[in-house]
Amino acid sequence: MREAVIVDAVRTPVGRGKAGKGALHPVHPVDLLAHALRATVERTGIDPARIDDVIGGTVDQVGEQAMNTTRYAVLAAGFPETVPATTVDRQCGSSQQAIHFAAQGVMSGAYDLVVAAGVESMSRVPMWSNVGPGQDPFGPGVAARYPDGLVPQGISAELIAARWGLERGELDAFSAESHRRAAAATDEGRFAAELAPLAGLERDESIRPGTTVDVLSGLRPAFEDPAMAQRFPQIDWRVTAGNSSPTNDGSAAVMITTPQLARELGLTPRARLHAFSVVGDDPLYMLTGVIPATAKVLERAGLSLEDIDLFEVNEAFASVVLAWQRETGADLAKVNVNGGAIAIGHPLGASGARLATTLLHALEQRDARWGLQTMCEAGGLANAMVIERL
Repeated sequence: MREAVIVDAVRTPVGRGKAGKGALHPVHPVDLLAHALRATVERTGIDPARIDDVIGGTVDQVGEQAMNTTRYAVLAAGFPETVPATTVDRQCGSSQQAIHFAAQGVMSGAYDLVVAAGVESMSRVPMWSNVGPGQDPFGPGVAARYPDGLVPQGISAELIAARWGLERGELDAFSAESHRRAAAATDEGRFAAELAPLAGLERDESIRPGTTVDVLSGLRPAFEDPAMAQRFPQIDWRVTAGNSSPTNDGSAAVMITTPQLARELGLTPRARLHAFSVVGDDPLYMLTGVIPATAKVLERAGLSLEDIDLFEVNEAFASVVLAWQRETGADLAKVNVNGGAIAIGHPLGASGARLATTLLHALEQRDARWGLQTMCEAGGLANAMVIERL
């Protein structure tokens, strides 16, 4: 089987995702994704006609993000009309799944050169826009299987905190450290090589330098609900806006090919896509799939946890990463070394490609070899992958 390698990875700065409040709000989602796609071509100097497919991830595929956003981003980027595109939805892991599909296509011989990407404009297409009033996205079959009902992600984050005994102070301390690391990475220029500035935005907009545990400790619980308190008496309401990821706008793109074609095109293979996993897990706890996904991808890679130099674990909520750490025993000094989604932001469909972009650059900056990335996803899903810097 052929190898799949990354030759470029780029992202926009992540903008605040509140309507009218962020620098990227004026940018249509199609143009937001087109910017990252165009940047990959400009940075590599390839003829875009060589691209066999563009696979993009978007979560809320409605309104301005409907009708196969990735196809129209390809056209908006100025690529030839002959370059095809599709848009996938594996919730928060959509663009990580796009990377998996792209790499697997290259490895199988179905593609020679492909771009995996993702976009989400949460300021223009708010979360849950794709579910209308009174509509049930789950159906009677799911209701019959789970008669007590599934819960929103915030409640799942609370259940995780309760099950793993994560105190409010731990969640807030982890979140403050995410902001500290992200602010330091920004100030020291560690994000510069991965960013394609847009709309006057040159740095991630949600990072709050100087965030402290004292500041975060003053925030009220974000998901407190009397009905849920009665159903789940173990919850004592530790999850706040400060130890959760914000809503954001952003896009990212990763160019994948074979080592042979990379050399033919005058490009340097920067990392090998080594192993992949995708798992299903308890949809009530919803966000714990990163634990079995990590175990599965390490087994497939033939590696141990100790072999991994750097981890990117999506910070949907602090409780998710800390529960993952409790189960795996990973060294938090190796996890999200440049900060994570709590600070940088979580533009849903773009986050998988954003994490991959940040992971690749961090491995290069630290002269490290192995990186592992994993993301929790709504419905009790998770992706994981291992990359090897070359």
